Amino acid sequence: MNLPNKLTILRIIAVPFFIAAYMYHWYIAAFVLFVAASLTDMLDGKIARARNLVTNFGKIMDPLADKILVYSALCLFVENGTIPAWSLIIILAREFAIAGMRTVAASEGTVIAAGMSGKIKTVLQMFAVIILIVAAGPLPQLQTIGMLVFWASLIMTVYSGVEYIAKNKSVFSM
Repeated sequence: MNLPNKLTILRIIAVPFFIAAYMYHWYIAAFVLFVAASLTDMLDGKIARARNLVTNFGKIMDPLADKILVYSALCLFVENGTIPAWSLIIILAREFAIAGMRTVAASEGTVIAAGMSGKIKTVLQMFAVIILIVAAGPLPQLQTIGMLVFWASLIMTVYSGVEYIAKNKSVFSM
């Protein structure tokens, strides 16, 4: 297994530690774990492209690892009332729709990589989570900024989902 794929797996392994830290109100530890895991997302992609180590495993597991990390945080935010449940439902509905399209495409031998708008969505979600973690702990005055970034990420989630479906509508005729 190559280094980028190991970083992807490391990101998944970090999730339960992040969840435990957040649930025990160890916000600094949760922040450090989330930021470190988020940085592996940037790092694994850069390494994979620079060293020509792009694999089908990475194309599938890298975005999945991001989702596991970010959506775990969003579930925690729903639980403590930071974000409304309906916003997470919209995010998950988009993800299930895209995952379904990817599955159909994969059954026909096609791998559909993440698009730029999806990557922007992920970055916005990660920044929103980071700010909201800090706002839950040492800097509560960042709550408004965190929520603004979260709402921007929700808008980008819907946009990227519509764009993804439009660009890959041929999958529906497979």
